[in-house]
Amino acid sequence: MNFNSICASAVSAVAALTLAPAAHAKVIDQSDAGFTVAHTAQVAATPADVWKMLRTPDKWWSKDHSWSGDAANFWLDSQAGGCFCEKLPDGGAGVGSVQHARVLFSKPGQMLRLSGAFGPLQGEAVTGTLTIQIKETPTGSALRFDYVVGGYMRFKVADIAPAVDAVIGEQLAGLAAALGGALPASRDEAAAGQATPAKETGLDSVAADLAKDDSATPD
Repeated sequence: MNFNSICASAVSAVAALTLAPAAHAKVIDQSDAGFTVAHTAQVAATPADVWKMLRTPDKWWSKDHSWSGDAANFWLDSQAGGCFCEKLPDGGAGVGSVQHARVLFSKPGQMLRLSGAFGPLQGEAVTGTLTIQIKETPTGSALRFDYVVGGYMRFKVADIAPAVDAVIGEQLAGLAAALGGALPASRDEAAAGQATPAKETGLDSVAADLAKDDSATPD
């Protein structure tokens, strides 16, 4: 997996997201030191069902963003310190493995936070933090992926940020598809996503604008 392949995959992901207006994505911050991308989507599944699916990345994380070429080799231990890892089949010298990320925070049905530099970023001196948030809505759940990357890398931020944005969006699209497909957000759901969450230790304030990008979408 290299920068050329991630960019090629990004083009496909961008096209897929363009055809699926229910999912929203953007590079929300960018500097020489790093960047942040955010993606939101609505699904008909309950938070409990979303959480169950999150714990089985082999069902939704794209094989195109694996080292083995087979999503069946992914697994996730969803407790703090647990590994989002991938088995590398025995090529004659023994079975290998890859750590894509490590779990930092795990609150079933609400939030999963992982630390990991995905794909070609793994070979750079960067830190990547992926926060996956789940909020109950009148018709199911609202999902948000925030991926924050910072540190030294040999890529230009202006080049890599849009590519990573599309790749992270592809994973949210895969999760939504595995849960029955993304839904257009109604005004009521957008309002629910914008409501300030209850004060709770460790819960990100960024959840307050979970459905912000959907607020202008008609019912």
